[in-house]
Amino acid sequence: MRILIVEDEKKLAAYIKKGLEENHFAVDVSYDGEEGLFMLNINEYDLVILDIMLPMKSGLEILQEARKNGKDMPILLLTAKDAVEDKARGLDAGADDYLVKPFSFMELTARIRALIRRGKVNYQTRLTVADITLDIAAHRLYRNGQPIDLTNKEFALLEFFMRNLNTVLTRTQIAEHVWDYNFDSFTNVIDVFVNRLRNKIDKDHTNKLIHTIKGIGYIMGEEKP
Repeated sequence: MRILIVEDEKKLAAYIKKGLEENHFAVDVSYDGEEGLFMLNINEYDLVILDIMLPMKSGLEILQEARKNGKDMPILLLTAKDAVEDKARGLDAGADDYLVKPFSFMELTARIRALIRRGKVNYQTRLTVADITLDIAAHRLYRNGQPIDLTNKEFALLEFFMRNLNTVLTRTQIAEHVWDYNFDSFTNVIDVFVNRLRNKIDKDHTNKLIHTIKGIGYIMGEEKP
């Protein structure tokens, strides 16, 4: 899943980005309000982490414009302000949750997963396809009961496939949800990672689950299309 962080404190933004990437999220970062709103409008995000006090354009302005433009993804506000009226202004403007600095990363990730679950009825933390089980919370993969080690990016890629079972996914769709804003779409990185994933989950099994759709992309399913 892809998250946008709009935070002008670069050390804090880098800390959050690193932690979320370790939890197999794709993460984009912006350090001012104008760029943050631009990125929010041109990309598809599953969640936005938005600081209130930003240069160029405030977090509340971004929030109001995003909702006005029909953006309905969960938005989590970050701020050093803890007055009741500041929280109320943010929530009234369309925020889904509010976190006061300083905060623990454990609390941040717990709130993120709660917001994602709330926004998506079909969000599950344990996915099963055929004899594969992916435990999102524990970051574990099993096939036929045997554990398989995945890198963070392989894990994120498999999760995206499993959440879109029997759906043809183009390389562009995969890039938008699994990689960040700086991804070079003209490379063969996606194909390389899909092949690595196949080698780990399909190589020694007769029932292949990831299939290539020539000229389009990939599909995951128990039957080859």
